[in-house]
Amino acid sequence: MAGTETLEDFYQNKFNWLPDNLGNDIGHFNVFDLEECRKPDAAPIKYSRRDFYKISLTRGRHIIHYADKSIEIKGSTLLFFNPNVAYTIEHLDYSNTGYFCIFREAFFQETLRGSIHELPMFSINGTPSYSLTAEQDDEIAKIFVKMVGEIKTEYRYKYDLLRNYVTELIHYALKMQPNETLYHHTDANSRITAIFTELLERQFPIETPAQRFSMRSASDFANHLAVHVNHLNRAVRQTTGKTTTHHITDRLVSEAKALLKHTNWNVSEIGYSLGFDEPAHFNNFFKKQTTLTPTSFRIV
Repeated sequence: MAGTETLEDFYQNKFNWLPDNLGNDIGHFNVFDLEECRKPDAAPIKYSRRDFYKISLTRGRHIIHYADKSIEIKGSTLLFFNPNVAYTIEHLDYSNTGYFCIFREAFFQETLRGSIHELPMFSINGTPSYSLTAEQDDEIAKIFVKMVGEIKTEYRYKYDLLRNYVTELIHYALKMQPNETLYHHTDANSRITAIFTELLERQFPIETPAQRFSMRSASDFANHLAVHVNHLNRAVRQTTGKTTTHHITDRLVSEAKALLKHTNWNVSEIGYSLGFDEPAHFNNFFKKQTTLTPTSFRIV
């Protein structure tokens, strides 16, 4: 897996220049027309994590490799990517048009109720793609056109307007999902579960064989949170319906699948990076969870 792509990398690789406001304290933001930055001879996008968020309106046929999933999309699609999940886009045709915007988390500080990574479209198990009808495509495209026009102005409060446009895209996608409670931590159990989930996600993705998943048990997380392990287990189960161990196992399996599919590391290196001291232990764990050995999964 390639290392994390920074905003500096993005601009150098895409345009061979750097904007002036990469380090400003409102959080970087920019928006692009896909047709203006498409290069016919461009190298494939690497499967890696970025250090910025991205929202894209794309038209055409593509396969998104996102975490351990591969999703084929056709037609008009609204896409959401975040710094916690590695991804790449495989283009099946090169006639795609559309827009995309990129921003850092600081761009949204104190403007959303809760953290942006709590939103369904930006979570590890969330839905990153939303198929659009022709009417929806037209509405989303109009928002992007406003952003493209606004960012070129000298208006003093343009970033407030741009923030509102991005929020409109987020709410547009939220309204396409079943109703669910997004931001409310109504009690201590939900708060501690949210913190546990964030700690778990911070350890991923694994980007080099030398990196190691360190907190592998409920006790590890309980010690970090300074609570009794029984209290953590009870809070997570009551909030999610699943045990702490279940969440850790699911996330380990998801990362193992991604590493097996998208890196050339050997199975021993992958197992070690996920916290297994012996290759046999990783093989047994993976087969128990998926019915396949790591090697078999890699060649399927």
